[in-house]
Amino acid sequence: MKPLLRPIYYFIPKPPWRRRYSHTQPDPSPTVNDLLTLLEKSDGHNQLISLIQQHHANPQLAFRVFIWATQRSKLCTRTCHSAIVDMLVKDDKRFDIYWSTMQELRDCGVGIGCGAFSVLIRGYERLGNAEKAVEAFAKMEEFDCKPDVYTYNAVLYVMVRKEVFLLALAVYNQMLKCNLSPTRSTYSILINGFCKTRKTQDALQMFDEMAQRGIAPDTVTYTIIVSGLCQAKRAHEAHRLVDKMRETGCVPNIVTYHALLDGYCKLGRLDEAYALVRSFQRIGYVLGVEGYSSLIFGLFRARRFDEALGLYGKLLGEGIEPDIILCTILIKGLSDAGRVKDALNFLGEMSKKGLVPDAYCYNAVIKGFCDLGLLDEARSLHLEISKQDCFPNACTYTILICGMCRNGLVGEAEQIFNEMEKLGCVPCVVTFNALIDGLCKASKLKDAHMLFYKMEIGRKPSLFLRLSQGSDRIIDSASLQKKVEQLCDSGLILQAYKLLIQLASSGVAPDIITYNTLIDGFCKSGNMDGAFKLFKDMQLKGITPDSVTYGTLIDGLQRAEREEDAFLVFNQMVKNGCTPSAEVYKSLMTWSSRNRKVTLSLSLWLKYLRSLPNRDEVTIEAIEKNFKEGQIEKAIQGLLEMDVQFKNLDLGPYTILLIGLCQVQRVDEALRMFSVLQEYKVNITPPSCVHLIDGLCREGNLDLAINIFHYTLERGFMLMPEICNKLLKCLLLSRDKKGHAFDLVHRMRNFGYDLDACLHQTTKFLLQ
Repeated sequence: MKPLLRPIYYFIPKPPWRRRYSHTQPDPSPTVNDLLTLLEKSDGHNQLISLIQQHHANPQLAFRVFIWATQRSKLCTRTCHSAIVDMLVKDDKRFDIYWSTMQELRDCGVGIGCGAFSVLIRGYERLGNAEKAVEAFAKMEEFDCKPDVYTYNAVLYVMVRKEVFLLALAVYNQMLKCNLSPTRSTYSILINGFCKTRKTQDALQMFDEMAQRGIAPDTVTYTIIVSGLCQAKRAHEAHRLVDKMRETGCVPNIVTYHALLDGYCKLGRLDEAYALVRSFQRIGYVLGVEGYSSLIFGLFRARRFDEALGLYGKLLGEGIEPDIILCTILIKGLSDAGRVKDALNFLGEMSKKGLVPDAYCYNAVIKGFCDLGLLDEARSLHLEISKQDCFPNACTYTILICGMCRNGLVGEAEQIFNEMEKLGCVPCVVTFNALIDGLCKASKLKDAHMLFYKMEIGRKPSLFLRLSQGSDRIIDSASLQKKVEQLCDSGLILQAYKLLIQLASSGVAPDIITYNTLIDGFCKSGNMDGAFKLFKDMQLKGITPDSVTYGTLIDGLQRAEREEDAFLVFNQMVKNGCTPSAEVYKSLMTWSSRNRKVTLSLSLWLKYLRSLPNRDEVTIEAIEKNFKEGQIEKAIQGLLEMDVQFKNLDLGPYTILLIGLCQVQRVDEALRMFSVLQEYKVNITPPSCVHLIDGLCREGNLDLAINIFHYTLERGFMLMPEICNKLLKCLLLSRDKKGHAFDLVHRMRNFGYDLDACLHQTTKFLLQ
């Protein structure tokens, strides 16, 4: 072994062997073997830690010893690694010293171990410099050092945190090609990446692979999966996983319990959430500020405002201090309830609690003003917070743009969009989608399409053109993944990282919502060719159409009186593995009813019910048979009982069927259906009542028409002037019902109808 550049005594102040020599003797220079003998004692790793700690003032010496020791696994413990990382992050210049020290040792023939690079990666990651961390990993080859699984884990952790998961997967595949076996940490990091990118099924597959390799998941891994399932709205599966976790002897921690509770609250399943809290409390779980925050959030979302505020009072009574997250939830909840002034007051009180309101707090109040149509107040608050460094952000502008578009002020929304770009605030995909939606609804389809192209090209048109040209062009996620894998296989990991970061910072790519919004705009303007061109384009870009996409196209084709094509798209949707949502079925039902095909309308809904789990085929067949045979009461009772059994009552199908019966002049059956719905205490919708009144007036059955109108008053429905005038005219023109007309007018006035605005001139004349 070649000697180090300096004598070993430079490494250690007052080493033990110096005591063997008198002051008159020359100081010998102990060899590497002397140092090795000292460090390879049973407490050698403690000696190394001691050396590192002693050289904080002169880190180069500590770095030399550590780098030399990285070839000796017994010496380099986790504590040693942490001590070096702590030393590195104290000053950026120390990274340069470390690199030069490593190069010196390499040039002297000293082998460099993987641990030497692991600390660099961890150090750069701690300073938030992900690019340097990836660069350090990429430079290992220059030092003839092959990464071990721990170094791979370190860089994978950095990539997942930086959200370049495509690169993380490519590096993981490279690790497998090197015949390195993943550890529990490897799996936890990648599973977390899958969950962050909403690829829950892939996360579960990796979780299963982990078990197949004989690696038992720990609490951290389980918690990541539980959280991912809850984010994917699969709280029931997450609950089963927590039960399985306990069965295997892995103890859930407070983070696991909170992730599950939060999942139930965000789904609005509050009864189950409270039951969960009670079961957790029996095993020692304490409902802290995080738990209270989840429950309060769920209650606000369910519009149970008084309960939410009551729970907040209970939290204060228990002496729990609210944090910034809970304050944001409260401000948003109050704003959603229309109590914007209370939200604004609470914002002012936060500083008294030692909490500084952040962008989320202010944005919640601005949204509250916009929701109430108080746009001037929203802009005023926006201008007020513009003086602060961190405000406003992209979310603030997006809220304002949504508010302007909702109130028909699309021109003002465009001005706000241009203003944010001038101020260097980068629009996010939601901002683009909001403005594109507003432009479509304002029939400014050309402007919406131009904004779409601007979004696609991004802020770096040259990058877009470079990547979209040539034989290996990048046009979708699949071609991007292939490019990243090619770069990694060529050892150009840093180049792959820079490419992904460039793409992320160049703009925002249109997502499924962008395409769906534009397709809807084209469909409503009658441009089905343009809609289908976008439909094809999105698939070429690697975006899979969802139920909304297909539903929009189906509705557009029906509007264009292309019923046959609409059903062809529906069949293609099923063939492509996209499960039609209830909304798609209801759209087909509506158009079938309008086309006087009420029986087909019911058959479509029964087809949807058949696709749901645990639905009884015999019951469904009986419903269909009864409807066809005119036994409307039995058919509707069967449907209602099935909905009650599965707690899945949707008024939509009943409304469509009742209106459909009226449209084909089967008013008697519609009336019988109305009676069954009343019997089951189902609120009949105002449109259903309007069609019933209209049908009964046409048939001259005015007594029943009056009864239906009285029902609307009892339920608090205010009907449109047209149907009110029709009923009143029929009564006034009849021989024996004039008195009922005056009684109805009296009731309407007491209910709150503005009779002067509501009644037509002809009706007023007949009432004289």
